[in-house]
Amino acid sequence: MSRRCELTGKKANNGMSISHSHRRTKRLQHANLQTKRVWWPSGNRWVKLKLSTKAIKTLDSKGIEAMAKEAGINLNNY
Repeated sequence: MSRRCELTGKKANNGMSISHSHRRTKRLQHANLQTKRVWWPSGNRWVKLKLSTKAIKTLDSKGIEAMAKEAGINLNNY
């Protein structure tokens, strides 16, 4: 599986590491991804998703149904 949030689509960002002498080397800034079990009330079961921490906070306010519909994913497959 890729390092991507399953609900928001967040992924790594290209950036530069800059040393004290200002040499620049390429690096990746990864999203803060967590594997989370979320209760799905209408499916009456737990769903295991790989989510960014921002998505977990949004999930508390919006709910899993609304976010899954927005992302266009079917929770029966998880």
